[in-house]
Formats: sequence, structure tokens, C-alpha cells
Amino acid sequence: MFRHGSLPDTQIMRKTVLAVSLSLLACSYPALAGDTKKGKQVFTEEAQPSCTVCHTLSDAGSSGTIGPDLDEMKPSREQVINAVTGGVGIMPAFNESLSSEQIEALADYIVEVAGATR
Repeated sequence: MFRHGSLPDTQIMRKTVLAVSLSLLACSYPALAGDTKKGKQVFTEEAQPSCTVCHTLSDAGSSGTIGPDLDEMKPSREQVINAVTGGVGIMPAFNESLSSEQIEALADYIVEVAGATR
């Protein structure tokens, strides 16, 4: 039961959960920014062959035409991770040449710069 003028416990709990969630999201932003920088490095330099050879991605300055245009496709994080890890079509799998951290950073980068929803 609650007193007149006070919020019920469920409303207080919802507001608390929302405040904590927003705080955690704000704290994770610097880590995401670092992953985005690392992801660009993976996209342009570390993956062999380089992602730039096959894919168009404006932020990376690439205009490959073998694979999909990532600016237009706007793949989800999960789509990028699955494609890079296991390969798709003529794209080879990179699970043996890139670490899971590199693949996750690459996915974060592509999602961020292509404007996809996470």
C-alpha cells in the first residue's frame, strides 16, 4: 500500500531501473567509441583480405563492388558477426584469422557508421 501523494512501489522500481539503465548506457559510450576506432582499423587494415576490397563503406573510404554496399545494406550487429565469423556466399570466414574481439569491434563500427539499428 502507498500513502496519498507517493508513487506505488512498482512505479518507483520502474523509475529506478530506467535511471540505472541510462547510467550504464552513458558509462559504456567511451568503450563503444574505442571499439568503433578499433573496428575501422580491422575493416581497413587487419582483416586479410581487407574488407575495403569487396565492400563500399563511406566512412572507410572504400568502394568495393564485389560484396554488398554496407552503407545501403545497413546490416545489424548480429548480421555482421555471423557473416564475418562464418562467411556468406563468396565471402570467406574470418573466424580463424580475426579474434572475437576484432569481429565484435568490426560489427560495432559497421553498425555505427552505416546507421543501422543495433
